[in-house]
Amino acid sequence: MKPIIFNAVNKSYFLHHQRTIKELVQAIFKGQKTREKVYALQDVSFEVEKGTTVGIIGRNGAGKSTMLKLMAGVTKATSGALKITGKVAPLIELGAGFHPELTGRENIYLNGVILGMTEEQISKKFKDICSFSELEEKFIQMPVKHYSSGMYMRLAFSIAIFTDPDILLVDEILAVGDSAFQKKCFQKMNEFKERNITIIYISHSMMQVKEFCNRVIYLKGGKIAFDGETKIGIKKYLDDIES
Repeated sequence: MKPIIFNAVNKSYFLHHQRTIKELVQAIFKGQKTREKVYALQDVSFEVEKGTTVGIIGRNGAGKSTMLKLMAGVTKATSGALKITGKVAPLIELGAGFHPELTGRENIYLNGVILGMTEEQISKKFKDICSFSELEEKFIQMPVKHYSSGMYMRLAFSIAIFTDPDILLVDEILAVGDSAFQKKCFQKMNEFKERNITIIYISHSMMQVKEFCNRVIYLKGGKIAFDGETKIGIKKYLDDIES
């Protein structure tokens, strides 16, 4: 089974050169270019077998987060085809899906529903979510707009892992928070690996990618520069940075 399939996927945006309507009108009269097409991903094709842990590496702006957003259904491809099979738990932006005015408790229910859980399922796992997040009761009852970035991460990760996903998407979120909680998160993700859950992991920590991932996709300028063995992919990436 292949829960993730990309086939010649392109994702492009238009970069507008003028900031105001006045500048735009002047540019049109002068025959100047008003916008430019920019590719975040270009002709990207790959397949992921069930239970594989794939590290996505590359410089900032290489297209890593765009790739995860496509997998999560947050955005759509400009062209090409992709197929995602199974329940997806995306941790692609810190606190995405949280409402700042709602309490931690209310956001657990809100985010849980967004991730495909029923209210009954959330209620059954509520104590486990709170326990894993290590947030005290007073914080669970507090609006999340008062949370630190580390508290956001703890709650967001805790909700996601208790949705019982088929695919877990993690984008640099574990870079936030203390080392003890990061260690606990990786222990949980290793449990997922043992349960044959597919994991897509973005990180700038090559040590973490080397230890955790059994495959690497190296993105360079929106294109796949390497897809294969983790150690080889990391070496190619580091060689490119140093050259």
